[in-house]
Amino acid sequence: MSAQQHAAPEPIGGSLFNATTLVCGVLIAVMATIIVVRLFFGLASTTNVNDGYSWGLWVVVDVFIGSALACGGFCMALLVYIFNKGKYHPLVRPALLGSLFGYTLAGAAITFDLGRWWNFWHIFWPGYFNVNSVMFEVAACITLYIIVMWIEFSPVFLEKLGLRDARRKLEKVLYIFIALGVVLPMMHQASLGTMLVVMGGQVHPLWQTPVLPLLYLLSAITLGYGVILFESCVAASAYRRQVEVPLLNPMARVMLGTMAVFLVVRFADILWRGVIGEAFKPTYIALTFWVENGCLIAPFLLIGTTEARRNPARLFLAGIAVMLSGILLRLNGFLITFDTGPGWRYFPSVPELLVTLGIFAAEVFGYIYITRRFPVLPREEPYAQPAHS
Repeated sequence: MSAQQHAAPEPIGGSLFNATTLVCGVLIAVMATIIVVRLFFGLASTTNVNDGYSWGLWVVVDVFIGSALACGGFCMALLVYIFNKGKYHPLVRPALLGSLFGYTLAGAAITFDLGRWWNFWHIFWPGYFNVNSVMFEVAACITLYIIVMWIEFSPVFLEKLGLRDARRKLEKVLYIFIALGVVLPMMHQASLGTMLVVMGGQVHPLWQTPVLPLLYLLSAITLGYGVILFESCVAASAYRRQVEVPLLNPMARVMLGTMAVFLVVRFADILWRGVIGEAFKPTYIALTFWVENGCLIAPFLLIGTTEARRNPARLFLAGIAVMLSGILLRLNGFLITFDTGPGWRYFPSVPELLVTLGIFAAEVFGYIYITRRFPVLPREEPYAQPAHS
């Protein structure tokens, strides 16, 4: 380990006003305007959802996919606190920050898609609990996990404010929240797969299987590591820092192992159920199936060797491939190949697309603000600016 990797976290500093934050600000403002219109004039004023496709882009992308992409904090907690791999500790805060924004905004996005959004408080009131509902389990776990993550991340704010006594007292009980931060995402990520199971024949046979809870959990873990690869490379480039290859290299090997397990379970299930023939029909469904799994196989070709994993560009591309595979797994099951019967069609409206872009823009802006103003990333001297002739 280098001294830099063991260095205490510190704010990056610098101006918050640049091209990236300006674009994010515009997208956030557009999103806020559309949300106001939607809340006052109903779903029909901004979305293309209908009785056949009651879940559109806002639920599938912003919630199902968004929460899966936000599993980096959970994955790092598994490595550092469960498997006692302390060398990965410098990656914990950045991963947790990404998860924090991803889950918080995913939770907020649920409200946008509720017909009677003013009744959202029912989920928190015991008199309305339906303990037999998988949707209730997902909503309850995600809500609790958001609270747990804010508590886990609060030492960053206490450190910035100089409240050392409060931070020390919190850290004495932080292990309780870390444990919850491992259990809760395992529960709701698996239950997101269960939500697809209960839809029955509306889901194509290539994606409809009783082992979906296991597949979604394994996919979420691989996505978490893939997002860490992606975020680490992007943050290093944006802040002109060294890519943490000594940490990303062995972590990528863990990711490949999880991906191998996923692929074995995925194809063993398809063969066992006798639906492999669906993957070889000349249809767009078969094409999207192979694109999805091709993205998952690509990282083995990109970073399958130790030498390849020392290449930041390959790590970055592998992270993107893993993210695309996890995104397609959920898009294929919930939207692209979902068939609710004749006469029903769905394609997202422009406002739906803009709100989704706005949510991701809010995540980017929040990440930039927190890392520049609070101790998240390890201390490191930035690269020198290249001389201009």
